[in-house]
Amino acid sequence: MPDVVLPALNEATAVAWVLTRMPAGYHAIVVDNGSTDGTAAVAAELGATVVHEPIRGFGSACWAGLQAATDDLVCFMDCDASLDPIALPLVAGYVQRDEADLVMGARIAGRGAWPMHAKFANRVVAMEVRRRTGLQVSDIGPMRAARREALLALDLRDRRSGWPLEMVLRAHGAGWRVRNVPVEYSQRVGRSKVTGTVKGTIGAVRDMGALLRDGESR
Repeated sequence: MPDVVLPALNEATAVAWVLTRMPAGYHAIVVDNGSTDGTAAVAAELGATVVHEPIRGFGSACWAGLQAATDDLVCFMDCDASLDPIALPLVAGYVQRDEADLVMGARIAGRGAWPMHAKFANRVVAMEVRRRTGLQVSDIGPMRAARREALLALDLRDRRSGWPLEMVLRAHGAGWRVRNVPVEYSQRVGRSKVTGTVKGTIGAVRDMGALLRDGESR
């Protein structure tokens, strides 16, 4: 039963929709990253495993979820209803069939789903990843799948917004087969703590830029 790590910070209004659309055979691990709106209670009531991670940060929540996972196959996705869990078997299938080691959903955005500043920043980061690694990826999106033990062996260190990029860079360095598959991306419920504001996007770009610079200096 693949585990699905869902980092969550005040997602009570979205978590029910996400969990009720989880595909059969997929086990949700909701990582409550300090919510004050009852997110954890809603998730627990709907049968998800709830992990509490008090240290704020997307990477901190993802790391806590990865440590809590027990299945060989681990998926990640946002818990804000911008991504539909029904796409998880598509993403995870490539890993299950041993056709790839890390698969990421390339977001196909619907109307109003992606603020322009965030869309531009993501495009620039993906371009830099292609230029520096040769990986043919258009998006380093949050819906992804990989083997648990292999992920742990990557020894990811970022605990903020750089976590998704660090995973890709370290996976490439380890010789992983990395690919994108298209997934629908809708307007999230509530405002994003990262890409919903210019300030949040700048912070994420700063985290990712530091990882790219560190990679160049090695």
